[in-house]
Amino acid sequence: MRALRILLVLVVVLGGLFIAVDRVAVHFAESEAEDRVTISGGSAGSTDISIKGFPFLTQLAGSQLDRVDVSLTGMNTSAAGRTTRVSEVRAQLHDVKLGSGYRSATAARATGTALVTYEDLTAAASDGVVVEYGGNGKAKVTGTVEILGRPISRSVLSTVTRLDGHTIKVRADQVPGEGLPGVEELVRKKTDFEGDIDGLPKGLELRKIEVTEKGLEIQVTGSDVSLTG
Repeated sequence: MRALRILLVLVVVLGGLFIAVDRVAVHFAESEAEDRVTISGGSAGSTDISIKGFPFLTQLAGSQLDRVDVSLTGMNTSAAGRTTRVSEVRAQLHDVKLGSGYRSATAARATGTALVTYEDLTAAASDGVVVEYGGNGKAKVTGTVEILGRPISRSVLSTVTRLDGHTIKVRADQVPGEGLPGVEELVRKKTDFEGDIDGLPKGLELRKIEVTEKGLEIQVTGSDVSLTG
């Protein structure tokens, strides 16, 4: 009986040591991964990696992680000579395959969200254009044009749509007229625009856009998503 108690104590102690070692290993791996994550065509202010699943060491031995959560904040991308900032990207990566020497990682599939604030949208628009929340799922875009030497400022409610996996489009639903020909065209040259978000981790694409009070909340999905270039 005494021998059984001693064995049980040893099992508990060894189990505790294994858990402790496993947690230390996962924290070290997360820190290393954060330093190695790269973004094609852009940069991120900060990167946070969280490796899910237990035990981690057995996953590491098989070079396959069940799930990895990635958070990128302050991401800047450049397209067509203009910088677009994405405030935050949060993605859940599943079935992550580790490459040789753990120098690369590719997820079989991924889902997540990205946030582009109105301040960032304003910076991506034409000079002098301001983008705000217009209510009811619309963006409010304000721009000023000059007609017959007179500046005219107009605010329009705009619909935001996804053109493809990396491009968003902002287009006014209706432009208030001035009774002058060509006014709508001039206003639209200011208020209608497209923005490219090309700096997402390779394999992630824009899927659905929702206009909210905070900004554009964009669903992202992908397959064969790479965390290293």
